[in-house]
Parts: sequence; C-alpha cells; structure tokens
Amino acid sequence: MNLSEDMSLYTLIAGASVPVQIVMAILLLTSLVSWWYIFIKVFSIRSAERDALAFEEEFWRGGDLNKLYDSVNAGRRRAQGMASIFEAGFKEYAKLKRQGGLEISDVTQSAQRAMRASYNREMDDLDSHLPFLASVGSVSPYIGLFGTVWGIMNAFRGLSNMAQATLSHVAPGIAEALVATAIGLFAAIPAVIAYNRFASAVDRLAVRYESFMEEFTNILQRNK
Repeated sequence: MNLSEDMSLYTLIAGASVPVQIVMAILLLTSLVSWWYIFIKVFSIRSAERDALAFEEEFWRGGDLNKLYDSVNAGRRRAQGMASIFEAGFKEYAKLKRQGGLEISDVTQSAQRAMRASYNREMDDLDSHLPFLASVGSVSPYIGLFGTVWGIMNAFRGLSNMAQATLSHVAPGIAEALVATAIGLFAAIPAVIAYNRFASAVDRLAVRYESFMEEFTNILQRNK
C-alpha cells in the first residue's frame, strides 16, 4: 500500500471522524468569511484614506466654505469620511447663523456636536467586521485544538481493541486529528495579521478626523 497516498491531505480529511470533519468544515467556512471581510476592508480603508487626502487638499486651499459645502453635496454619492464630518458641521453652523441671536461659542459647540455625531458614524463603518476578524484570530486555534483532541482520543480508543499497538496503527488517526489544528491556524493567522493592520489604519484615520474637527472648529470660531 502506498503510504504517501494514504497520508495525503484529502485522505486525512475524508478519514477523520464526523465531529472532527464538522470542526474542519466550520473552520474552513470561517476562513472563507474572514477572507471576504479582509478584501472588503482593504478596499474600504484605502478608499477612506484617498477621500481624506483629496478632501484635505481641497479644504486647505483656502477657498469659500460655502462653495466647498455645495461641491460636497453635489457629488453623486453620499459624502463619506472627512467630507461627511465637514458637511455635518458646516450645515449645523450655517443653519444656526441664519437663525441669529446666538453667541458664536454656542454655534460652534453645536457644529462640533454635529461633527462628533458624524465622526462616530464614520468610525462605526470603519470598525465594521474588525471584531469578527479578532474573534476568528483568537478562537480558531482553540476550535482546531478541540478537533485535534477529539481525534486523538478516538485514535487511542481504537487501539484498545488491538493486541499489539504500533506507530503505523496510531499515526493515521493522530495525523487526521492534527489537520484540524492546522486548519485552525490557517484561519487564525491571516485574521490576526489583517486585524492588526486594519486597526492601525483605522486609528490613523481617527486621528486625522479628530485633528480636522479641532482645526475646523477653530476656523468657525474666527468666522464671525
């Protein structure tokens, strides 16, 4: 019998017990979902960074804020990121200025609250799917380990019916069980790496958004 063929990955997965196969299926499905979220976050974070850079360049040209607000609203898609924060703050500021009778400090504080609400919505969008990746990275190895322990228990339990146990008898069962741990690591490692990179990118965007809100608030306070 060809040992390499018997110990192939397909043979190990097909020969595993049903609970171990269920664990492997859960881990593979989890890995596919996490990779889907990873691709989504790559494009969404890159888009947010590009939009923030483009808006900052437009904002710091020193043009008319009313024209900038009109250009943001004239876009085909809803304003996102820094543009959304600016839109919320300037809209509230312009509305209260038209009403009149309010101190400039009250107007800017109201605009700042509007920007903070928009900021929180943007951060919720950027943080979406990150908790799932963190959970996959932390839980998948333990799920795989559960499948491994179960498989090893079955392998040793099968030896109880044999008069003489050898390595060739126990090796396939242990190998089948260890595949579950390997799949768990396969699901966890990319999720952990992606989570750390995305969390760092989101933190940098959060700092840029907060800096913009402070600077824009100072501009509104001077614009009496």
